[in-house]
Amino acid sequence: MPREYTPLEAKMKEYTSINKTMVFILMCIISTLLLYIQQTFILYEITAFKFMDGVDLMLLKAISGLKYLGIPIMFALKFTVTGFILWTGCFLWGYRVTYKQCWQIAMFAEMIFFIPEILTILWFFFIDVDPTYQDFLAFEPLSYMNFFNHEQVAEKYWYVNSSLNVFEIGYWILLTYGINFAARKKKSIANAIVFTSYVPLFLLWLWFYLGVYK
Repeated sequence: MPREYTPLEAKMKEYTSINKTMVFILMCIISTLLLYIQQTFILYEITAFKFMDGVDLMLLKAISGLKYLGIPIMFALKFTVTGFILWTGCFLWGYRVTYKQCWQIAMFAEMIFFIPEILTILWFFFIDVDPTYQDFLAFEPLSYMNFFNHEQVAEKYWYVNSSLNVFEIGYWILLTYGINFAARKKKSIANAIVFTSYVPLFLLWLWFYLGVYK
């Protein structure tokens, strides 16, 4: 039998009982706005792009447009895959959590990644005000990449080093809280579900990326 909700969980249940479709749409809007700010006020202001014209400029704008269109697709894909991984982990550990719940857990946990996006904007607005394109690509707040000068690191390691960051670990923690919230059983099992399902596959993805990068 699931345990009773704690006062904090009861409050969270109230907050998360809002229309999930509207949450998804709102996340897409916020992500689009953050991407627009980064593209318009940071990327396009980099010296290398200021003097672009003709085909190069059209190509850059086309790629930017595809990024905007891809936001809801990428969100839906990530939540679907992550939700399935969590649901499989719950099943293997004997937790009766529905796939729909796992999908929603992945969606709410994803909100933590808005924080590094905002920090990135603030960094290039107020700290590194004249970055190169490489500076922009290699930057990730509170990541393993911060321990290195990206100019001395092979480009194939930029994504991996940037992906290993405080917010990714926070994402894992939110996933465990989500599983614990949905199942209302042992917190230790919720931790085990995430750290034996999602985390190994995430690390495997980084290993695969290094293997196929050229």
